[in-house]
Parts: sequence; structure tokens; C-alpha cells
Amino acid sequence: MTGVPASAAGGSSQAKGAAPASAAADDSPGAAKAPRGGKLAAAAVNQASVWNVANLLTMLRLVLVPGFVALMLADGGYDPAWRSLAWAAFAIAMITDLFDGHLARTYNLVTDFGKIADPIADKAIMGAALICLSALGDLPWWVTGVILGRELGITLLRFVVIRYGVIPASRGGKLKTLTQGVAVGMYILALTGWLATLRFWVMAAAVVLTVVTGLDYVRQAIVLRRRGIAARKAAAEETEA
Repeated sequence: MTGVPASAAGGSSQAKGAAPASAAADDSPGAAKAPRGGKLAAAAVNQASVWNVANLLTMLRLVLVPGFVALMLADGGYDPAWRSLAWAAFAIAMITDLFDGHLARTYNLVTDFGKIADPIADKAIMGAALICLSALGDLPWWVTGVILGRELGITLLRFVVIRYGVIPASRGGKLKTLTQGVAVGMYILALTGWLATLRFWVMAAAVVLTVVTGLDYVRQAIVLRRRGIAARKAAAEETEA
């Protein structure tokens, strides 16, 4: 009886007319309760989705930050064994940073919590490492200032121009993140000899990429803002016309 209205059922039994009648009565009080129930169920699913594997990896990075700092500063901060453990914690944080974003995008696990917590976790572990290294005298403070200043400045810039659009992550930005991670990881380890020299040049490359990609983001933000303002003016002129 699919597609036959209840009124057309004539003298048929209620069993035959019940299904079409309920399907046709979309505006009835009984039908109104179903969408409300559906919304509640959807909200429950969304709330539960916060505890997906991508967000759990992000939470792990946040938890690793104080543990990493404790390991870095243990026994005065110069014990090779403690520094190796600190490197392991830093490496885990960097690896999970690669996986959580990929999992979230691939399996549609993107949540509001992840959007906020993921960049915070990234900057927290990197900032903690840089500050610890500078406090221990292993890394000049100006290097820490350049890297952290760039990260904070670009984050604020994204919020300023978000009304006009989103600045996408570039290949240069991803290369910068990778180079920073490798350089900082090498400084965390108690390296000597040619490896100590190598880490200097890797960090130099990371600083250069940090500055260059930062300037490129500023350029993109300026272009995005100009285009957004031009589009709004054009829309306003069309409305007035």
C-alpha cells in the first residue's frame, strides 16, 4: 500500500491504513515528537564523538606537556638519561600530532573540541621544549622568541581575518613544523661531536622557514582581507542598485 493515502484506503482494515496515515501526518503532534527525539539523539552522538581516537591523541599530547617538562628539568636538566626520556615524550607528542589530524579528516572525526585543543596542544609541547632548552642555556632565547612569536602572531592573525575566510595550511608551513620538530628533538638529546654541529644547522633552517612562512601567511592574510572587503562592497552596491 506504499504511496496510497489513508483516505483512499476506503473500507480496508486499519492495519493497511495505519502506516500511510502515520507517514502522511507529518504535522501532527505525534509526528512533532519524533524530530525532537531525533535532535536529542543527534546531540548525544555529537557529545559522545568528542571521545574519539583523534581527540584522545590530542588529550595525550596535552598530558605529556607537564611530564615532558619534569623529565627535561630532572636532576638539573643535564642528565643524558632523563633527557633521553624527555626526547621520547617529545617524539610521541610529535607523532600523535601527525596522526590525530589525519584520522579526524579521514574518518570524519572533526569536533569543536579538536579544532580548539589540537593547536593548543601543538604549541604547548613546542613552547615547553623551547623554553626549557633556553632556560638550560642550550638554545638562545632569541630563537625561542622568534619561533613562539611567529606561532602566536599567526594564530592571532587567523582570528582577525577569519571573517573574510580561512588561511589554508601551506606546504611550507608543514615543512616548517617538521623541521622545527626535528631540530628541537636534536637539541633535547645530549648530542656531541658532528651531531651537535648538525643540529645547529637544522635549527637554523627551522628558523629561516619559520620567518619565511610567517611572512607568507601575512601576505595571504592581506590579500584575503582585501578580497573580502571588495566582495562586501560589491554586494552592497548590488543591493543598493
